[in-house]
Amino acid sequence: MGIYLSTPKTEKFSEDGENAKLRYGLSSMQGWRATMEDAHAAYPDLDTSTSFFGVYDGHGGKVVAKFCAKFLHQQVLKNEAYSSGDIGTSVQKAFFRMDEMMRGQRGWRELAVLGDKINKFTGMIEGLIWSPRSGEGNDLMDDWAFEEGPHSDFTGPTSGSTACVAIIRNNQVVVANAGDSRCVISRKGQAYNLSKDHKPELEVERERILKAGGFIHAGRVNGSLNLARAIGDMEFKQNKFLPAEKQIVTANPDINTVELCDDDDFLVLACDGIWDCMSSQQLVDFIHEQLKTENKLSVVCERVLDRCLAPSTAGGEGCDNMTMIIVQFNKPIQSTAAEEKTSTSDQADTDESKPAETESS
Repeated sequence: MGIYLSTPKTEKFSEDGENAKLRYGLSSMQGWRATMEDAHAAYPDLDTSTSFFGVYDGHGGKVVAKFCAKFLHQQVLKNEAYSSGDIGTSVQKAFFRMDEMMRGQRGWRELAVLGDKINKFTGMIEGLIWSPRSGEGNDLMDDWAFEEGPHSDFTGPTSGSTACVAIIRNNQVVVANAGDSRCVISRKGQAYNLSKDHKPELEVERERILKAGGFIHAGRVNGSLNLARAIGDMEFKQNKFLPAEKQIVTANPDINTVELCDDDDFLVLACDGIWDCMSSQQLVDFIHEQLKTENKLSVVCERVLDRCLAPSTAGGEGCDNMTMIIVQFNKPIQSTAAEEKTSTSDQADTDESKPAETESS
């Protein structure tokens, strides 16, 4: 049967939560795929003033996505920049830190713990579906200690994962993305992309890939990976003469900071299993329609997954794992001069990231 099942697995993992400022709902479904390689994290109270949401779409295995769901938000908290209020820098460093942490004996062991078997022939680690629960893995951990062992020279997993996270503090949302999962905001019913899909054919991605010694064939990096940025995928990060952000495939995220205003309805984070089937605006329209009669956000997510699920594997679209999170603001965001600023720069917000996170020559 290959990568697809004879009948789809339509059981869903769904969850709802809220705090004084927002509420969220999420759902994930394996679908037609032989394994579930998506993971997610939802922490409405990352700290007393901050919420964190992330979707992670694994490829070649599921453990990198699970690793990110367990550790990435912790690394955001740990970084010095976070305590000084620089969320963008702290989340960028957290993306790179994932690759560092998955190397060596400690990295190998942690990945093995998240998995349930290791393929003796390929060294690939596989595992069962897993998702962090609220309150789980939210404590600051000790420094990632070096460990001696038979896998001390482990260069990291050959599998990988996208990462798309939204960090909400006061009237600001910071979106960090590497890969083709996507974050979209609905503003007065209009969909605005807060992240960019990192496909190899994009000029900035193509330039980096070729300079690092890679090539693009049939829209895939080195003929195999249809993403230009990801966490993991260590085989594409072996050029010892280049920094992490200039490797063939990089974990370097685009960072987009947006001021929220009264017109903002909700945020959506979803893996490409959703975006392959619906455009950003189609999804926003569908959610608005559902919210007229359904208050529970996880149920709305479930209806999106069911709508996207293909009736068969003949076409390809609608056959992927699917995960999505809706974040809705409970109270109107204060209307200030920031609203005027964002209303005239919405498109700029969707297309630009901080200079530090864009590809440099």
